[in-house]
Amino acid sequence: MWKEIGDRESGKLRPNSFITRIRSNRSSSLQLSNHKEIVSPHRGSINSLQVDLTEGRYLLSGASDASLAVYDIQRATDYEAGGLIAKHKPILVNKQQQNGHKYAISTAIWYPIDTGLFVTGSYDHHIKFWDTNTAQVVMDFKMPGKVYRTAMSSLATSHMLIAAATEDVQVRLCDMASGAFAHTLSGHRDGVMAVEWSNSSEWILMTGGCDGAIRFWDIRRAGCFSVLDQSHSQLGRRPPLVDQSTSKVSTSKARAPQRKVGSGSSSKHSGNSKILKHAKGSAKQRLHPGLLTSQDRATAHYGAVLGLKATEDGMYLLSAGSDSRLRLWDIQSGCNTLVHYEIVRLQSSKAIQFDVTQDSGIVFLPCMTSVKAFDMWSGKSRMTLQGHYENVNCCCYSTHDQELYTGGNDRQILIWSPLKLISDDVDECDRRTGQPSAVDEDNWSD
Repeated sequence: MWKEIGDRESGKLRPNSFITRIRSNRSSSLQLSNHKEIVSPHRGSINSLQVDLTEGRYLLSGASDASLAVYDIQRATDYEAGGLIAKHKPILVNKQQQNGHKYAISTAIWYPIDTGLFVTGSYDHHIKFWDTNTAQVVMDFKMPGKVYRTAMSSLATSHMLIAAATEDVQVRLCDMASGAFAHTLSGHRDGVMAVEWSNSSEWILMTGGCDGAIRFWDIRRAGCFSVLDQSHSQLGRRPPLVDQSTSKVSTSKARAPQRKVGSGSSSKHSGNSKILKHAKGSAKQRLHPGLLTSQDRATAHYGAVLGLKATEDGMYLLSAGSDSRLRLWDIQSGCNTLVHYEIVRLQSSKAIQFDVTQDSGIVFLPCMTSVKAFDMWSGKSRMTLQGHYENVNCCCYSTHDQELYTGGNDRQILIWSPLKLISDDVDECDRRTGQPSAVDEDNWSD
């Protein structure tokens, strides 16, 4: 860390690069927090966790006992061990009520631009919208089956749609503005367990089903426009856009003399043939339902797709399947990047929630009783976080504090934070109490 600070002071490192490097170092040194603890009120397994996207301050949790809770992860409610351990008790708890869920809550997400509203989905076939201030249901959608996952676009400015993945073969989009279903997306041959909005367009939705398929949808048109195929691959990361533009310029310059020497008709004919081929290919992709029969039956996993996560730049998509595989996809080309992640054992009975760091460097994946951290581009295992006594169902990474929150069947929510020295804890305790530090205290001071 001191090397980065020196480079920043000397001007060798730009401010944005300095912040990125510090965050990366912090996320690479996560361990079970020794200064922060969440007091869980749940009496069932934790199925969903999310930190709000506006302030990065409030943590929302949903459990299998049909209860939900909200925690303030930046302001503790109590302290123990002489102020060294901060206790975070829930500031809002809602258990089974008349208007609440009857069965297990499988998903709980914040409204992207305001902490005054959140959405929950349950195995009781209902999706409910909650007012955070009153802890009351303000809107309710009846779904055709168990709700596995819900998602809202953080980029949306033209719509207020919630995508719902249920045990039904159709994906439904619930419109908050009208209180009705806006779209019904048909294409999967089995239940849908994962939904994810694109981080580059508010109109693109990605879904993963129990049929092993990952489908891309443009909600402005009918039918899906792409189905990922695990046999369609490319090696490694996509070349940068700058390199592509420079290569195009260099090739055009190299071919310029040939056009002058050769006949103009032949060059025009070859160019037209390429355009026609491209037009034919694009026309095939535009056919309803959008794909050829062989492409429509392509699979991304040899089992159910249990979870999806798009990178923050919107260029790549991570998918986890019941075949114990984690795959990285190039969204633009739809290719499998062939990054070889370690084969891990995953729960196949329910959808799992995994996360990735802000710089897309580390992937956190729940693997039975532990959480594996993989390097996103090499696939190598960086660390294994062990602390739960039973299976881990969900994990959520906070970009504000570079902390990881995990929930499992042991009804506990654990915090994994960067290494913090005891001296830092003592200094914080002194700042809270307003008293001089015990190290600096002497006998002769008044």
